[in-house]
Amino acid sequence: MRHLCCIVLFLCQKSFPQNFPANIYPKGYFRDPLAIPISLSGNFGELRANHYHMGLDLRTGGKQNLPVYAAADGYISRIKIEPGGFGRAIYINHPNGFTTLYAHLNDFNPKLEAWVKQQQYQLESWSVFLEPDPSLFPVKKGELLAYSGNTGGSQAPHLHFEIRSTKEDLNLNPLLFGMPLPDNTNPKFVRLAIYDRTKSVYEQAPRLIPVKWIPGKSYTSSPAVVQVSSPLISFGISGSDTHSGSTNGNGIFETELFVDENPVIRFVMDSISYNDTRYLNAHIDYRTRTLGGPFIQHLSELPGYVNSIYKHESGNGVIDLSDEQVHTIKIVATDAYGNSSTLHSTVQYKKPNIRLSALPERIGKKFYPLMLDGYETESCEFYIGERCLYDSVFVNYSKAGSTGGAVSELHRIGASTIPLHEPFLIRIKTDRSLTELQKSRTVMQWIGNSRKDVQKVEWQNDWASARFRDFGSYQLIVDEESPQIVPVGFTNGSNLSKASRIVFTVRDNLEKFKNVKTELDGQWLRFTNDKGRTFIYRFDEKCLKGQHELKITAEDEAGNIATAVYKFMR
Repeated sequence: MRHLCCIVLFLCQKSFPQNFPANIYPKGYFRDPLAIPISLSGNFGELRANHYHMGLDLRTGGKQNLPVYAAADGYISRIKIEPGGFGRAIYINHPNGFTTLYAHLNDFNPKLEAWVKQQQYQLESWSVFLEPDPSLFPVKKGELLAYSGNTGGSQAPHLHFEIRSTKEDLNLNPLLFGMPLPDNTNPKFVRLAIYDRTKSVYEQAPRLIPVKWIPGKSYTSSPAVVQVSSPLISFGISGSDTHSGSTNGNGIFETELFVDENPVIRFVMDSISYNDTRYLNAHIDYRTRTLGGPFIQHLSELPGYVNSIYKHESGNGVIDLSDEQVHTIKIVATDAYGNSSTLHSTVQYKKPNIRLSALPERIGKKFYPLMLDGYETESCEFYIGERCLYDSVFVNYSKAGSTGGAVSELHRIGASTIPLHEPFLIRIKTDRSLTELQKSRTVMQWIGNSRKDVQKVEWQNDWASARFRDFGSYQLIVDEESPQIVPVGFTNGSNLSKASRIVFTVRDNLEKFKNVKTELDGQWLRFTNDKGRTFIYRFDEKCLKGQHELKITAEDEAGNIATAVYKFMR
């Protein structure tokens, strides 16, 4: 391969989860950060798109601006403000070696709010990640920190609350610290899934087995004896958990698989690092979920799941049934307070009467987890790294002619039902001669289902390269169109003396911009950008009465810049 040899290959040794000792979760040390009874809309380890949920989502009754209090003594160690994600967040380091985090906040307490605003103006950035000196903001347990909100990636008003080990920056399940949450409810099983592990989990639909609840006893599968046509199988389950007084279906804390009463494997939602949160895609049946199906949690560890939540007891969860005997299956789901449910089934392998020649031929090149490999053609090359795949799988490639002003062919790689943990490298050769200016404005576009994205490329002669974390279709586009700045409710020359704020949005032909700068009378002005493309400035001491000039500059991914100037009366 022409370029594969130029990429450094290193052996990726599989590591295992950090088991946080169960006996050092101090009970009663942390208080409820709100002044209302805890009710969860999300728990630790809950299944989300491309990530585990890393804390507790505490309901605020559908309201914003509830007081948020420090869960224990400590000092404010970090403040983060970003358009998505946490929105506005506070981190507190505590003397017992833990850190708490409070996210999706509105205003901070007055002293902290004033300091953060000062820092934003010094840095000329609304989005900041600040680390104040430990002596600057000491806090006492129960002290007012901020007010709850709906900022960042939040979909409704709530408080996101986390507990981490400070030294390792490892997220821990807050329910293990004895948070005051009444819970005498048992987890629920919804379905059992069975996989043929003689082939990739991404090249099959699981066999879904209904389960039923026997009052006062447990769950059983239907039929009671499940016959399978593969000698190697693994299981998956769908289920949920809740707490007393709630009907909200949250995630399951722990599930353990037994075969013939022997423990095989279990997963536990006790500790997860943000470095590993995307491994959720190795824990769930990604293909089924992507195709619109339910969340199914594997009861086996895929070979590319590094630092996993699984604990091996007598195997990785792949069961050998080649003896054609009937084997008993028991699956026990437990919550963080010790409530549990059990699912019973039996399974038997029956050798199918199918000749190998009748099996469908797999198309594409086979790639493996924990290995670097590539695929090269005259106009497209791609390389899948060691930490990209979770299971071995055949990756297809095809191409089509240029479309929609593209300066390359359209290259289709893989399928949207195959997850990628890390971005993989794509190199595309342009199919026409470009000027240096055109090259400087070239982006690679990814198209997947109903979504699109673009990345600025790096050039090597006529080859352009970029990295994406999803399979799909890729092409090169020369983008010479600047973004648009769209004022909302005002125009050049407006009288805003009765207005409370200024609002504008940014549009782009490829739906992606990266830099926006706002200046009032030549000085940087702080606009918030909590969600989407809307930028908001609420009038304060930075804009006194009189005539003013607002200058807005926006830059897109390709480097095109738009500038708009508006004069207004305040």
